[in-house]
Amino acid sequence: MARTATYDREDLIKRAKTVFWKRGWAGTSLKDLEAALDTRPGSFYAAFGSKEALYKLTLNKYAQEGAEKIDALCVERGPLGALQAYPRILVEDPTMGGHACMLAKTFLELKGQDHALAEVANDLLVMIEKKFADLFRSAQVNGDVAVHYDPETLARRYQSDLLGLRVLAARAPGQAQDIARDMAAELGRLGPGVQSD
Repeated sequence: MARTATYDREDLIKRAKTVFWKRGWAGTSLKDLEAALDTRPGSFYAAFGSKEALYKLTLNKYAQEGAEKIDALCVERGPLGALQAYPRILVEDPTMGGHACMLAKTFLELKGQDHALAEVANDLLVMIEKKFADLFRSAQVNGDVAVHYDPETLARRYQSDLLGLRVLAARAPGQAQDIARDMAAELGRLGPGVQSD
């Protein structure tokens, strides 16, 4: 019985994530959520407490799913291979729906209002940036990235490029695919003995 409730709750969070991701915090009403989740007001509040509490759960779910994709790629391709493949997957994955990063959208929408959810989004962006830094560090240990590069700086640039890529994917998918390939090629030039421009 408990397993069914957990599964249903996870499904509701995923569905809410899709709504919030498309419409943003302000653009999503409780009626939108009730319709998407097929719940009544009383059931919604019993399950999640508030719109803000549910939004926080969806942000964490979004970040978790991204981290899991990166981990799976790392097992399959190694650290550098994962970093090279991830931009293309972000552009081509149909579940992304041509939307910009949910964390970045939330931060930009709510930072000016000093909303607590902006800090949640920022913390998750920092967490993901650290994950990228760890991958660059591991790639250095493997000999795929020269040791004179700073992993934190590489991760910051990489995340910045990904955020821009996601916006481009919403505007011009074909161009975004070209940029994703360019990103992979540039990462391949970080190895020892490769002359940088």
